[in-house]
Amino acid sequence: MSGKRKVYTAEFKLSAVKMITEQKLAVAEVARRLGVTENRLHDGKKAIAKKGSDASPGSGHLTPQEEEIRKLRAEVKRLEMERDILKKATAFFATQMT
Repeated sequence: MSGKRKVYTAEFKLSAVKMITEQKLAVAEVARRLGVTENRLHDGKKAIAKKGSDASPGSGHLTPQEEEIRKLRAEVKRLEMERDILKKATAFFATQMT
């Protein structure tokens, strides 16, 4: 059966990891209390240790660097399309001149 994957907010993830780190609760205990898998908690703990509170910005929310990369890729795509149009126009007018 394919079910819809649960999406957790950044606040939920951060509070779950805080339960492990600050309250010194076992990962298994926190997983049981919150109804998530232990692996998900371990992954969240590693991500927060590595990137801090920016580790999981939440669904649809990008970090400032990811947002800038998204904008730059869109700009590159637009510029490539403009370049291709100009190449075709140049080739067209070059054949019309002869």
